[in-house]
Amino acid sequence: MDSLTSITRKIQNFCEARDWDKYHSPKDLAIGISTEANELLDLFRFKTMEDMDKMMSDEAKRRLISDELADVFYFLIRFAQMYKFDLLASLEEKMVTNEKRYSIERSRGSNVKYDQFLNEDKDEA
Repeated sequence: MDSLTSITRKIQNFCEARDWDKYHSPKDLAIGISTEANELLDLFRFKTMEDMDKMMSDEAKRRLISDELADVFYFLIRFAQMYKFDLLASLEEKMVTNEKRYSIERSRGSNVKYDQFLNEDKDEA
């Protein structure tokens, strides 16, 4: 299995060999992330839970999903590489923030966003 550093280097080499740096502004890479994420989302549009369960068991559908996940990952890594973001450190920091925002006591079994906890607290007061 390749490490994140190795994959980042492969993507960087791939893009530099094609002289693509000039096309990879923060805006264009963010658009790429969004576009590819929406292509992933489109695979699930109008699907029931039963349909999605079947998709997860179908190798051809899984391949389509995997391709879109890879495209999102590619643009995310490329953005981080081009503009010097440490994705692993960013994720670690975000998890610390999320641990505070989503305590087990408040969030277990709930999909309420953390800022709604504040509204619930005000309603209870």
